[in-house]
Amino acid sequence: MRTGPATGHDGIFHEAAFYASDEEFLAVVLPFLTDGVAAGEPTVSIFGEHRQRLLRSVLGTGSGVVFIDGTHHYRRPAAAIRRHRDMLADYVAAGATQIRITGDVPHPGVGVPWEWWARYEAIVNEVYDEFPMYGLCPYDTRTAPPEVLDDVRRTHTHVVTPGGQRQRSTTYHDPKAFLATAVRMWTDPVEAGPPACELADPMPAQARAAIADLQRIAVLGDDDLNGLVMSVSEVVTNALIHGRPPVCMRAWVRPGRIVVTVTDSGPGPADPAAGLMPAGGPGGLGLWLAHQMCAYVSLRRGPDGFTIRLIAEDSAD
Repeated sequence: MRTGPATGHDGIFHEAAFYASDEEFLAVVLPFLTDGVAAGEPTVSIFGEHRQRLLRSVLGTGSGVVFIDGTHHYRRPAAAIRRHRDMLADYVAAGATQIRITGDVPHPGVGVPWEWWARYEAIVNEVYDEFPMYGLCPYDTRTAPPEVLDDVRRTHTHVVTPGGQRQRSTTYHDPKAFLATAVRMWTDPVEAGPPACELADPMPAQARAAIADLQRIAVLGDDDLNGLVMSVSEVVTNALIHGRPPVCMRAWVRPGRIVVTVTDSGPGPADPAAGLMPAGGPGGLGLWLAHQMCAYVSLRRGPDGFTIRLIAEDSAD
């Protein structure tokens, strides 16, 4: 049996909240957590250090809430989806009929590109829907830009205020419709300058060699570089096999960072959520692997074709 506003609801109940102070944050999140524990439901908090500390200071020890480091958990959306699904499956296997999870999704207000997290917030309405999940996503209006808050209202079926009032989001979009039309493209500032290399219709081996050569400037860690090299190889292969010519690869570099774009003249994957799940279909697994290994991945359909942006940065930075 499900409790709270999710009573009688099947699948994921996806709720957003907006707050402008620590007090408003606690007013929204504390009842969500304590009501879950009181109902005997698995109750999980996935925030960064400051907000976890706020919650622990009020809840004390032995609260029954499971605390997970949000900085690590929300490093990449495809990895977060994998971890969520594993956790949800384990709780259901243990007999849970509702699982409460709350956490803070990264955005530009905390220095993180939003595009792939906007895709995450949309697609979780589908990829978690087989589980009895009650999800609460609080956003700090002091740091989240207006366009992020607008997307949040489009990707969450319900909104709750610090005072506890709940309502359906009047601007909610079906995930596929949102992903196909609403996601904005982000570009890295380094792209304002000329690329360090530009290759027309490159073979995967040429692309790998070109990225490896940029290591003399970037000086990335081995895992970061190898992840980018493998991802670029997969993306170039997909463009050559499944896209339309011409294919163009561009790369920019600075110490600690490499940005790569691969553009072909085709429409891109039919599924706008491609890469967030290890889906079948042309190039699906390779794009999912890129989402696991790169610091950032974005997809864009435009008049010039389909572009994938891959970014590697020194994870020690």
